[in-house]
Amino acid sequence: MADRKMKMRTRLQDGVVELQILITHPMETGLRTDKNTNTKIPPHFIQKVNVELNGKVVVVVSTGTGISEDPLLGFRLKDAKNGDKLKVFWSDNLGESGSMEGVVDIS
Repeated sequence: MADRKMKMRTRLQDGVVELQILITHPMETGLRTDKNTNTKIPPHFIQKVNVELNGKVVVVVSTGTGISEDPLLGFRLKDAKNGDKLKVFWSDNLGESGSMEGVVDIS
């Protein structure tokens, strides 16, 4: 299992907390060909992303191959307040997963 990095940031936008998540991931569709070996590169993509706010799941996203490498995902959390606890979890089609915890910081 590869070590996938994640970054999380929050900001206040139009009176609502916006959460941005950057996940380092190859997001292979299974349609590309390796130029050196001329073989198909197997699919490897994030399938699910969950966001928890103060221990309650507030976002569940099912994703697929149509997302770029190292995806940047954004969500608007209307009930979030400064200091609230966030947890983001993702899993992919090969069984890899990752998570990150943080707090809403809009100061």
